[in-house]
Amino acid sequence: MDQPRTPRPTAGILWMLVTGLCFVAVTALVKLMGPRIPPAEAAFLRYVMGLVFLVPMARQILAARLTPRLWTQFGLRGALHAVGVLLWFFAMTRIPLAEVTAINYLSPVFVAIGAALFLGEKLAARRIAAVAVALIGTAVILRPGFREIAPGHWAMMLAALVFGGSYLLAKLLADAVNPVVVVAMLSITVTLALAPFAVLVWVPPTWGEVGLLFCVAFFATAGHYTMTLALAAAPVMVTQPATFLQLVWATALGALAFNESVDIWVIMGGGLILASVTFITWREAVVNRRAITPPAPATKV
Repeated sequence: MDQPRTPRPTAGILWMLVTGLCFVAVTALVKLMGPRIPPAEAAFLRYVMGLVFLVPMARQILAARLTPRLWTQFGLRGALHAVGVLLWFFAMTRIPLAEVTAINYLSPVFVAIGAALFLGEKLAARRIAAVAVALIGTAVILRPGFREIAPGHWAMMLAALVFGGSYLLAKLLADAVNPVVVVAMLSITVTLALAPFAVLVWVPPTWGEVGLLFCVAFFATAGHYTMTLALAAAPVMVTQPATFLQLVWATALGALAFNESVDIWVIMGGGLILASVTFITWREAVVNRRAITPPAPATKV
C-alpha cells in the first residue's frame, strides 16, 4: 500500500505563491498586447499554442477509453470554458488588472453554490453566510451607484460564473478518468470551440503578438502545474490564503506598468471574497466532506 504523503505546508504555500506570479504574468501579458487582436482570436491562439505542452501526455490521451457520456461531458465543459475564456480576454483589456483578479475570486463561490444545486452538497447556514460575504465583497469592488459598471466588469463576473461551471464538470470527469486526460481534453475542446469565432474576426497577428501569446500559454500551463505541486504538498485550506497576494501583485503591477490607480476598495472587496472562499474550504475540511471548493487559481485560463 502507498504511504500517505507527509503534509509540507511551507512548500505548499511557496508553490502557491509561484502559481500566483505565473497567473499575474498571464494577465499582464494579455494587458500588454492590448485590444487590437479580438478576444476570440487571442483566446484561440493561446490554446492552439498550449497544445504543444500536451505532447508528453499523448500516450495517456490515446489510451483513454471514453464513453459517449464522457464525450458529451467533455464537449459541454469545453464549450463552457470557451465562453469563459472569451469573456476573460475581453475583460482583461478593458478593466484594471486588480479588478480582474479580485472578481475572479468569485469562481470558487459559484462552485460552492453549484455543488449544492447539482451535486447534492448541503448549503448550510454557514455556507450561505460565506456566500453573502462574497457578494458584499463584490459590491465593495463595483460600488454600484457610485461609479459606472463597465462592460468589462459584467464580462468578468460572467466569466467567473462560467469557470465555476467548468470546474464542477471537471470534478465529475476527474472521478471517471485520469486527471491528465481531463486537462488535455479541456485544451483540445476549447481550441475547437474557439476556432469558428476566431475565423470570423481574424486579424493577422504580428510576430510580437504571437510571441506574447506563446508566453501566455507557457505561464498559464506553468501556473496550473505549480498549483498541482502546491496541492500535493498541502491542503487547499492551507494554500488558499496565499492567493490573496496575487491581488497585491496585480495591483502593484497595474500601477507600475500600466499606470492604473491603486483602488483600496478593490483590495478590500477582494479580501472579503477570498475570506469567504477560505472559510468554505475550511468547513469542507472540518466536516470531512469530499473537497469541492477549488483554490482560487484553479479557474484561470
